[in-house]
Amino acid sequence: MNQARLARVLRNMERDGLTQIVISSTASVYYLTGYWVEPMERMLALYIRADGTCRLFANALFALEPQEGLELVLHQDSDAPTAALSAALLPGTLGVDKAWPSKFLIALLAARPDVTPVLGSAPVDDARKYKDADEIAAMRRASQINDQVVEAAIAAVRAGAVESELAAYVEGLYRQHGADRSGEGQLVCFGPNGADPHHAPNGTVLRDGDSVVLDIFIPIRRYWCDMTRTVFFRSVSDEGRRVYETVKAANLAAEAVIRPGVPMKDIDRAARKLIEDAGYGPFFTHRLGHGIGLECHEPPDVSAGSDAIAEPGMVFSIEPGIYLPGRTGVRIEDLVLVTETGCEVLNAAPKDLRVVG
Repeated sequence: MNQARLARVLRNMERDGLTQIVISSTASVYYLTGYWVEPMERMLALYIRADGTCRLFANALFALEPQEGLELVLHQDSDAPTAALSAALLPGTLGVDKAWPSKFLIALLAARPDVTPVLGSAPVDDARKYKDADEIAAMRRASQINDQVVEAAIAAVRAGAVESELAAYVEGLYRQHGADRSGEGQLVCFGPNGADPHHAPNGTVLRDGDSVVLDIFIPIRRYWCDMTRTVFFRSVSDEGRRVYETVKAANLAAEAVIRPGVPMKDIDRAARKLIEDAGYGPFFTHRLGHGIGLECHEPPDVSAGSDAIAEPGMVFSIEPGIYLPGRTGVRIEDLVLVTETGCEVLNAAPKDLRVVG
């Protein structure tokens, strides 16, 4: 067990009035134990009590090695997976994380009607919001690799390019740099397809004057990189130039206000107001950003509805965009680390308007 991280979780449990929690998220279990298990249909459950007791209930097929400070409780495929966990619970409130499948929770509650479940993700989620030195180093390295990959992807934008083929090329570049396996895929959007923030690459062929939105992301040694750059192929229209420069200004404006103590909603507002003042407010259709680390999307949320405050150690995206249906789309995204005095932008890939090809 990582005792420093566990101590943060225990403090958060005390804050939330929780005497016991069950954690099943693959990323959260890894954060605390160093075990990376993707259990699929089988059960993985880390049980933590306020007194520091930690037990990991897991299928024997996961082949986990014992470690100090953590009791391993194993079961077989032929066993009822929740039986040992049910017997270990204290009566009363049980915090359950948002990732645990209902089939396990329902079986648990049938065996223990004296237990009342409540959402219990916050103690670990809130601990994970603050990256320690090892995590920061991992995220810096991942973003440095991402800078290299996006430049190689931009260099591959040429006549006859196909969205799905360029997306596969990006995936291959990541593999060459030691990226982990990921089922997320890459977002490569040409011209009007860029107006869909989550467009799935297809057989669209690049045309002169198209914007090319490259939103590329993957875990590298468990920690995610995520960035977006937009370029134009062979020419850029006056409208495309206006949109691009507005998005770039919004990205820089948001990054300029980041420092400890600033509400996330104010960071979102810094970018959104600039886009609204330029007349494109209705075409910025998503939050400004999201936390990132062991998962691509994790707390804190950077949006107008967020109650979170920027604090040192947080890492999140800044990704304003303008999406004009049927015409074009532009997004520029960086990852930022909140420091003691401001923020460190983890991506160094240029953000000046580029016409390639």
